[in-house]
Amino acid sequence: MGAMTMRVLLSTFGSRGDVQPVLALALRLRELGADVLLSLPPDFTDMVEAREIPALPIGPSVRSFVGGEKPPTLDDARAIAATLVEARFTTLAAAAEGRDVILAAGLMPAGLREVAANLGIPYVYAAYQVFGLPTRSGNNDYGLPPAAAEAVNGMYREPLNTRRSKLGLPPVDDVRAHVFTDRPWLACDPVLCPTDDIALDVVQTGAWILPDERPLPPGLEAFLDAGEPPVYVGFGSMPMRAPADPAHVAVEAARAHGRRVVLGSGWADLTVVDDRDDCFAVGEVNQQELFTRVAAVVHHGGAGTTTTAARAGAPQVVVPQMGDQPYFASRVAALGVGVAHDGPVFGLDSLSGALGAVLDPETGRRAAEVAGRIRSDGVDAAARMLFELAGKEPVG
Repeated sequence: MGAMTMRVLLSTFGSRGDVQPVLALALRLRELGADVLLSLPPDFTDMVEAREIPALPIGPSVRSFVGGEKPPTLDDARAIAATLVEARFTTLAAAAEGRDVILAAGLMPAGLREVAANLGIPYVYAAYQVFGLPTRSGNNDYGLPPAAAEAVNGMYREPLNTRRSKLGLPPVDDVRAHVFTDRPWLACDPVLCPTDDIALDVVQTGAWILPDERPLPPGLEAFLDAGEPPVYVGFGSMPMRAPADPAHVAVEAARAHGRRVVLGSGWADLTVVDDRDDCFAVGEVNQQELFTRVAAVVHHGGAGTTTTAARAGAPQVVVPQMGDQPYFASRVAALGVGVAHDGPVFGLDSLSGALGAVLDPETGRRAAEVAGRIRSDGVDAAARMLFELAGKEPVG
């Protein structure tokens, strides 16, 4: 590595959907000659190290936090927020020494702007969606209601300002505005995330997509080849506490339309419900390939899953659980490529009704048309912008 090599710290925290885009960026940066360190939750260090990207775990296991018997409380969230802020001012501050730029993504990376300023290097905040960014219209489908914004302050303001005071810095009142900056990057496709109403100088790169070349498992290939395209049902890193047996309800809803089912186990631990041959369960799998071979995708509405299904031209039923997921559900419906389920808890009637709508040939035609408009160059654009920000030159 020569003197002109860019040394970058990428940091994220959250579920798989918060990690994969930054990993995609890390891989592209490495291809362009950068020295990359990726900070992330301990749940996903194996995924990063398998691609030979140096990983620095911080904070607790995300799965242990969100996937317990009961949903995490506000006190639990406050405790993790304080832990993460402290880790950024200690572990990540040490790791950032000698770096040329810091990029922060994922769940509220409070503290990293201060670390970058203390080192005199650029700081970038990257969002995966417009949800939570301030709007010109005050439309809370895009932004957050005041109570939610104040909840963020309630979790992060005290630990952040305690650390700022030790650096001789004045307190921050609005943590979100401070972390986001006036010019955040937006790693989401313009078709899925229009920015017309955003009140910041957003730099939209397009989605950061992690290429997946893995073959599908032989058993899944055989299942797909054995009949008509099935319905895929999976909820990623959502624990899905209701209904009590989401797999059973989902399978019966698909069967009501004469459809077979592929269940993505995920953190909801979906498994086959009986010994009939019309249902197949898979763990971690190449969704980019699988979604091109299914009749519809039923999912939670995370940014990554929504983008993958949209690129594949698969009609979608989005059952939003939290955060940005209602926003993506609304976008899927507005684009005519699927249905936004009414609320996070589905029953046989509601899911069967939604599937009936998305299995209509017109929805399939619309999904195929939109697929051709989804950009695939977002990660390259972001990587080159980071080099420019750091005053370095990429290799290729």
